Amino acid sequence: MSLSPLLTVAKVSHTYPQHDTQALCDVSFTVDAGEFWVLMGPSGCGKSTLLNVLGAMDTPTQGEVLFAGQSLSSLSDNERTLLRRTHMGYVFQFFNLIPTLTVAENVALPLQLNQRSTGLSAKSIHAKVAELLSQLGLAQRADYYPSQLSGGEMQRAAIGRALIHQPKLLLADEPTGNLDTDNGDKVLQLLSTLCKERGTTIIMATHSEDVAKLGDTVLRLRNGRIHSLSNAVGV
Repeated sequence: MSLSPLLTVAKVSHTYPQHDTQALCDVSFTVDAGEFWVLMGPSGCGKSTLLNVLGAMDTPTQGEVLFAGQSLSSLSDNERTLLRRTHMGYVFQFFNLIPTLTVAENVALPLQLNQRSTGLSAKSIHAKVAELLSQLGLAQRADYYPSQLSGGEMQRAAIGRALIHQPKLLLADEPTGNLDTDNGDKVLQLLSTLCKERGTTIIMATHSEDVAKLGDTVLRLRNGRIHSLSNAVGV
């Protein structure tokens, strides 16, 4: 059962002036805390732009996004950075792990960036990372570098980095796009399970109809507009 609205998207439009391209047009919806939403649509339909707007990485040309009742447009750059650091997590298609850091160091990074505000000791951070790596099946890979991992392992490490600080919202952009079917299924099941355990809201962009069935709600975009909204069952 939904607890409370986490995201409110009100008549959001976004135009890239350098290309004179309208990526989003009059998009409105509400996401409740703990839900799993899936964004679908053909390439260029606005999925990644919408994720950037929801994740406070871009500002809509028109309309507004409320995160836990707070307008993202009203925040300063520093406040938006702090919001992303503390309340949001990101998983990308190309993993985006830092190659010079080990798995454990990559996963620990969000906690270390927030260490001044959280007051967590190095020992506490190490314990949290070790616990999550165990859940991810990466305990034996803690001291490995990204180049020493398989694609599935790299994506699991990226999920760990996105969830270690227990964000309210996790945004995932084609997280299985570079994985084979077997590894992709395992990663998605793990992501879904961990987020349910932690009460994390997920919004994930994908092209896969099978992947969409994991979600609660499917939002289909076409030419930057909402084409349909439906329950994931029977997509």
